Amino acid sequence: MYTLLVSILCQKTISKKISFQGIGIHTGKKANISIIPTSPNTGITFKRIDLQNNNIVYPNYANVVDTTLCTTISNEHGTKVSTIEHLMGALYGVGIDNAIIEIDSDEVPIMDGSAKIFINKINSVGLKFSDQPIKIIKINKKITFSEGEKFISIDKSNVSGDIEFEIKYNNELIGTQKNKINVFEDNLNDIYDSRTFCLFEDIEKLKKMNLGKGGSLENAIVIKGNKILNENGLRNKSEFVNHKILDCMGDLFLSGYKIIGSIKCSQGGHKLTNQLLRKIFNDQENFSLIEIKGKQLPHTFANYHNLKSIA
Repeated sequence: MYTLLVSILCQKTISKKISFQGIGIHTGKKANISIIPTSPNTGITFKRIDLQNNNIVYPNYANVVDTTLCTTISNEHGTKVSTIEHLMGALYGVGIDNAIIEIDSDEVPIMDGSAKIFINKINSVGLKFSDQPIKIIKINKKITFSEGEKFISIDKSNVSGDIEFEIKYNNELIGTQKNKINVFEDNLNDIYDSRTFCLFEDIEKLKKMNLGKGGSLENAIVIKGNKILNENGLRNKSEFVNHKILDCMGDLFLSGYKIIGSIKCSQGGHKLTNQLLRKIFNDQENFSLIEIKGKQLPHTFANYHNLKSIA
């Protein structure tokens, strides 16, 4: 079972170092990655250990430099890490506030195309709790960003972190799908398990863009007409839209904290989520940074009066 039944009050890190190996889906490069425990109030940090200097990159919405089929972050020296969204989605869902992520390449390995392997290993070692309270971003008013028919919005919510996502594809197998989750309350197994996907006819386009070099049926769902080319088919009936929700969770964590708010998105992706975050943080009246006080909360943030504004 992926969901960790742990207190949500205190800042958490991983209990001990865990490591992974794999290839980057776009670069095709082999990569080794480790998640290392760190102290409270340090957040998530990427460290490019294949570089000697200027090798720290912070996963922050303002550091996103490319959203073409993945999320790529960079520091001021041009040091980049790409395809961070699945790992960040896993950390966001499990509730890891602080960790150092060491990587010896410029792309996070795709693993099986989902967050399943990350989640399984995190669960195998567990989390370490600090005595420092978690901080959360509370949305104060509705913010919307749109691009043609695509749109994403976030509205205020007293106690929950909802994501309602819709996809629309001309492909008859995918079609229109919609799902809604509460990040703080729902069982996220299907979200973590859902793999990235592409249409067979888009593979040649990816090659021309110098992308997808490491893609295969081992790490992506490929759809050709009304057929799934992967031998075992889908892992869950909403795997396509559920993977988009996983991406959204990972991109939202580039806010630096979990978010209390209600998100609705149609036909969006990495770009729209990043643009939404930029719009939110462009005006301090749009949000409040709050710190949770007290010894225990129910499964959701129902004890809302324990929240104290710190900004």
